[in-house]
Amino acid sequence: MTQSPFDLSTALIDVRHSTEQLGADEQCSKALVGMGKAIDEGLDDILEANTLDLEISRDMAVPELVADWLKLTPERVKTAANVCHRLAAMGAPLAIATDVGSTHYSQSRPLGIIGYIYEALPDLAVIAAGLCIRTGNALVLRGGSEASRTNQIIADILQSSLAKAGLAETLILSVEHTDVSRLEMAQCPDIDLIIPHGRPSLVEQVIETATIPVMPSRMGNCYLYWSASGEVDQVYHMIVSSYKGTPDAVNRVEKVVFHESHSATTLTRLWTRLREEGFELKADAAIAQAHSLSAAGPLDWGSAYLKRTIAFHQVKDTGEALRWINLYSSGHADSIATTDYTDSRLFSTQCRSTALYINTSPQFIRNAEHPGEIALGLSNRKGIAGGLIGMTLMRERQRIFPGNFR
Repeated sequence: MTQSPFDLSTALIDVRHSTEQLGADEQCSKALVGMGKAIDEGLDDILEANTLDLEISRDMAVPELVADWLKLTPERVKTAANVCHRLAAMGAPLAIATDVGSTHYSQSRPLGIIGYIYEALPDLAVIAAGLCIRTGNALVLRGGSEASRTNQIIADILQSSLAKAGLAETLILSVEHTDVSRLEMAQCPDIDLIIPHGRPSLVEQVIETATIPVMPSRMGNCYLYWSASGEVDQVYHMIVSSYKGTPDAVNRVEKVVFHESHSATTLTRLWTRLREEGFELKADAAIAQAHSLSAAGPLDWGSAYLKRTIAFHQVKDTGEALRWINLYSSGHADSIATTDYTDSRLFSTQCRSTALYINTSPQFIRNAEHPGEIALGLSNRKGIAGGLIGMTLMRERQRIFPGNFR
């Protein structure tokens, strides 16, 4: 007897009904605590499944970058579990907003069903689930074939935790890549928002084919403007630290636009230190030839490397730097190193990225210090969430106009 094909729309009927249970803050907090505890207790089983995925991925010729994302460590698993505990402790978002007008009021409410399409990075399923339960949403997980065993055991643990808390397991629906394609997910009218996370090719594929709202997660191709007054040590620190924090390092500085006043000696000092950290360096053709660097081509400036490669571009002033950045940057996280107030002010008012970093590293940390900043990633889509793919994004503002009918 052949197994009937999986029908996503039918499955989502139960998922939609299950969101009606998420009104009680205490029950959601209980579920989040249970999820965090169960992930901690299931560490050995998760890592065992992950080891098997890694072994199979070698036979599948999975790219090294994706294999690095796939490889879990005890620290990554425990961080994901900790996110659940922190979300449990913060309580539910307020339903009623403060901006009450004379004729209406507004309330914050869940989006409904969020679809998460992700590549490797199995621990992100835990964080996505935590954010969705905390904000009153259901979650549909669609991972890649490279992490199928790890994804499945994590989904089983999360669903079991929901059941123990008295919530429906269908609040978290994990679909196999063999049952539901990315195209089907991106065109399913029963899903309220799709969040794709992975290499740019995956994200662009979802954006181009989607017929429902998409919040794309971006990574790489972030720019740093090294102004005339910026210090070389600060630039070095901002670059190197941006590659730390998370395995996918979504805010990694891959392009540096520098003011022409910086001397060859200063540039060489920075390049030497970066090479010692394992970076490959590129630059404009003239600079590359003069300093024995690889030449950056026209396509380099608008593309993400997603490896330890940095391209340098020289400009005459801050205005030219901003025009270049706004033209080529991914638009989700750009930074400036400067001691000049005028330059920093110009950068903050004219750079169009959703997140700007002034004299500080753009390093992205999912388990942020403030629980309200916990996020899956950053987007270049502008709006109330400021590009942060977290709790604010997962709720919508609904305006209500009451009347007096007699």
